[in-house]
Amino acid sequence: MTAVQDEKSAGYVRQGKQAYLDTLRTLSEASVEVHFDPFKDIDWDSAELEVRPDDERWILNEADEIGAHPWYKALSKERQIEIGMYRWAQVAKVGLQFEQLLIGGVMNHLVWSDNNNPEFRYATHEVTEETHHTQMFQEFVNRVNPDVAGAPTYFKVLVPLMASAGAWFPEAFFTGILAGEEPIDHLQKGAMRSGGSHPAANRIMQIHIAEEARHIGFAHQYLEQHVPELGRVKKTLLAYIFPVIMRLLCDVIMVPSKQARYDMGIPDEVAREIWWKSEESEKLLRDLFGDVRLLADNLGIRKGPAKLLWKLSGIDGRASRFRAEPRAASY
Repeated sequence: MTAVQDEKSAGYVRQGKQAYLDTLRTLSEASVEVHFDPFKDIDWDSAELEVRPDDERWILNEADEIGAHPWYKALSKERQIEIGMYRWAQVAKVGLQFEQLLIGGVMNHLVWSDNNNPEFRYATHEVTEETHHTQMFQEFVNRVNPDVAGAPTYFKVLVPLMASAGAWFPEAFFTGILAGEEPIDHLQKGAMRSGGSHPAANRIMQIHIAEEARHIGFAHQYLEQHVPELGRVKKTLLAYIFPVIMRLLCDVIMVPSKQARYDMGIPDEVAREIWWKSEESEKLLRDLFGDVRLLADNLGIRKGPAKLLWKLSGIDGRASRFRAEPRAASY
């Protein structure tokens, strides 16, 4: 490579770094200008948000995988309401437990942060917002159904280990963050586009979607900035574990635990149809990860033998042409 080419290449690196720094500054300023407090911005005791066990607005609609299934549609309205309330409380409980993982991992990551690192400011803004989300979700659970099961036991046992990756393998940790954030964002946006649910559920989704857009953007930007800096061994390892992390944590978010399915009375054969054993559910699983496939392709880690794991995990397919592309295109 000539001296001129070296200088040009270095210029591209500096330009990329500057764009990343500009993004961090924009995200940090946005977190200052637009943020929510669950006990100021939600009127929990208002008549509008009152939680009643006979409120038909809790009935799940077609946007929810359970609500779309013939088994659920054949139930009495009373059972549909009961299951709908459990479903929304369960999603919130699992969401807050995932946020706890995020908070712990980011703190483990930032303890190694150098002074004047602009990532520190935005990441701590994000942790502040995620802490508010855990309070918001827990308050919702307490009012709607305090007996929900939450995440599977194995996930709760593994949370300390997964959070520790924020210190020793942050690229894998932020991959895990996307594995949880992308599916729940998809679920909530789909629910809101289809008319939403009870006003209490709608309000927490509005807040979560607004702030989660920044969090997802940061995770994408972090990986785009830092994965190219990895050594060959770590980058190869990331290529192989990337789709595995995506699928495993997606299931934690999207698939109710065995206890939750029992509590809702969902038969095993129905659960298999809803979660990934039917043509419709297989397409949904692929659709969840269009943006992630775009990211992996840009990073050069969805190719060669590693691509087989994407297929085996059921999350391979066409990458999005741009982030947040509507998933109307067929595969």
